[in-house]
Amino acid sequence: MENSLNNTQLEILKMFRYDLPQEQWDEIREMIAKYFADKVTKEVDALWDEKGWSEETMKEWSKEHMRSSK
Repeated sequence: MENSLNNTQLEILKMFRYDLPQEQWDEIREMIAKYFADKVTKEVDALWDEKGWSEETMKEWSKEHMRSSK
């Protein structure tokens, strides 16, 4: 029989066997969210470097958005 769960899902299920207080589950949830937020930040930073975007790029984008919303 083929396992339909990936490694991440299996590891999370292993954690559920422990009866932790809600406060600790909240901390774990925050750590996971921070992990993924950090990954996204690194990817976006790399994209900015690759594309040569700058503060001026952001200003131009904000002007374009304002024009398109009218």
